[in-house]
Amino acid sequence: MTVLLLRLAGPLQSWGDSSRFTIRATRREPTKSGVLGLLAAAQGRRRTDSIEDLLTLRFGVRTDQPGSVIRDFHSAIDWAKVKPMPLSNRYYLSDAVFVAGVEGDPTLVHGLDDAIKDPQFPLYLGRRSCPTEGQVSLGVRDGDLVEALKDEPWHAKTWHRRRQGRSVRLPIAYDAAPGQPGNTVRDIDTVRDIPLSFNPERREYGWRDVATIIKVVDNPNGTDEPDWFAGLEGA
Repeated sequence: MTVLLLRLAGPLQSWGDSSRFTIRATRREPTKSGVLGLLAAAQGRRRTDSIEDLLTLRFGVRTDQPGSVIRDFHSAIDWAKVKPMPLSNRYYLSDAVFVAGVEGDPTLVHGLDDAIKDPQFPLYLGRRSCPTEGQVSLGVRDGDLVEALKDEPWHAKTWHRRRQGRSVRLPIAYDAAPGQPGNTVRDIDTVRDIPLSFNPERREYGWRDVATIIKVVDNPNGTDEPDWFAGLEGA
């Protein structure tokens, strides 16, 4: 199979998968629905267009720089009626960096890579108010999705590296096969994150199983402070 790797970085990101009414939450890592939406936008697809081919892609993401969660207490006014809109709390990730990957048919993956490099619509990180920063496409790799995410160099900013220890754990979350085997899997979660339709009149999402493993990288720029969590490895 073939894998396309994406660098997802920006001042703000927001990846909601369970937002309701006045609470607009974000996950701590990009969602599959959000990244497939980004790819569809790059290709110039409308929300009512079919995305069946994109649903065949296997998805994974590595957290290189987790960022911090911030809250926006949001107010708005309908000036046509001079009427205040409902107050809301909207959550974002600030200063986060991720490496996301999609694995699938070579023709489809190479086409997506071309689209990301010359997008038809603006690219954003979960919400329109969160544009991408710098290079997005990291190129196409041959082979397995998880191995590609493991092998990709660490993309954290220098200031973040200096605040970490000499070794850093990078979580990798990816689409799990049914009955995911192996004792290297730290956790398996089930999330409603498969975008069956982006049509505003009938948005539909399905469920997927997500497995998580840890990639440990050396950090020459890190501090010599003791890693108090090292003893929890594999717990």
